[in-house]
Amino acid sequence: LSGLQKTSAAEKSRIDSLYAQNGQLKQQLNAAESFASASEHVLLDGLLEGQRVVLVEAPGAPGAVISGVQNALTTAGATVTGQVQFQTQFFSTGAASDLDTLNRQLTPAGVTLNAGSPQAAAGQLIASAILAKETPDHPLSGNADSVDQAILTGYAGEGYLSASPRPTDRATLAVVIIPASPPSTSDANVASQTLVTLAQQLNLQDSGTVVAGQLTGSGAGSAIDVMRAGGRGGHLSSVDNADTPNGQIVVAQALYEQLTDGKSGNYGSLPGATQPGPSPAPVPSANPSTAATASSRATTTQRPVAGK
Repeated sequence: LSGLQKTSAAEKSRIDSLYAQNGQLKQQLNAAESFASASEHVLLDGLLEGQRVVLVEAPGAPGAVISGVQNALTTAGATVTGQVQFQTQFFSTGAASDLDTLNRQLTPAGVTLNAGSPQAAAGQLIASAILAKETPDHPLSGNADSVDQAILTGYAGEGYLSASPRPTDRATLAVVIIPASPPSTSDANVASQTLVTLAQQLNLQDSGTVVAGQLTGSGAGSAIDVMRAGGRGGHLSSVDNADTPNGQIVVAQALYEQLTDGKSGNYGSLPGATQPGPSPAPVPSANPSTAATASSRATTTQRPVAGK
């Protein structure tokens, strides 16, 4: 009994010490997030001036990430053209036949879709309707196009997505926001695999795409994990802590990095991240006009899928 009491006292002391360390770490984290929030304008002001960004949301995308990322983009000077919310039906393998039929119905005359799954083909069409690249010689008008509107209306009418307010006022950049929790812990799950494919289709049409999620939703089985573990990121960037002020700032910085340098990275605080954010971090006051530097990566305003 005496030995057990000594062991119990030692374990209690160890637990108390761990609780104290945990409290200190929480204080440090809160201080870091408060500093990031207070510094957001200094870090982002004008970083994406003149750029247009569309938010693409998976089913179950957390509202805190959506609003936080939107605020960071606005602070950076970007215009958020709209939000495209994909529904669960889009990611269902059982809907493949119906989706394939709809793809053929909505494909503009003279356009040939690339080989791939029905979801990949749909992603290609949707990307062409909401995104386009821009160069100094060919500025993006941002005016809605009847063909683009017909594509979004067609998918929305069949329950695959909803959109607001005017995503067909085409954007130059995209942020894909993943669900609050992964569908499963396996990277083989269809929903996460399809979401990565969708992000890749968006990236082919614009000047930069970032896949963002909250910490609890970016682990095993998430789209971000699929990208990082399977090497499917390509020119996509990922941010796994976009539910924090730090991560939201990094989303805007990662878009700028892709826009000006054509570079991408895996950012955040989970084991799959290579670093917290782009390094060196872009400095707004030292940046040339993003409209001018975008020409280093953007090569055409034409959208291959829509044949325009």
